[in-house]
Amino acid sequence: MNYKYTSKSVDDTLELAQNIESEKFPGMVICLNGDLGSGKTVFVKGFAQALGIEDNITSPTFTIVKEYVNGEAPLYHMDVYRLDDNQEFGVEDYFNKDGICILEWADLIEDRLPKERLDIAFKIIDENTRVLVFKPHGMQYEELCDAVL
Repeated sequence: MNYKYTSKSVDDTLELAQNIESEKFPGMVICLNGDLGSGKTVFVKGFAQALGIEDNITSPTFTIVKEYVNGEAPLYHMDVYRLDDNQEFGVEDYFNKDGICILEWADLIEDRLPKERLDIAFKIIDENTRVLVFKPHGMQYEELCDAVL
């Protein structure tokens, strides 16, 4: 079952991410997909703020992974846009940690993603409006969507 959420502003997206963070659990994996400027990094910023992470959150486009360990739980923020098909960076190792993984452009490495995860597709409607489509994979993620959306 898919869920939809319409964000009418950056603040809406931040608040949604903060609400999702309130339902976090160890080993959570959130996969974000959408065009450039669709709000993926904004979502990560909101999630990180709710975790109590005070660092400036930017997309890890060239570093691939940024680790934030100074919040309530470790956050592993990944951007796999520039990853080539054969490049290894140990993504599976991050999925086996007790922190939270949020991946931007996750559809590019779909074959490496865990079976249980939350996929969120961002679609740009206009300058401020985004439609987010949530696709939970697994009971924990379905319960999360039921609780938040």
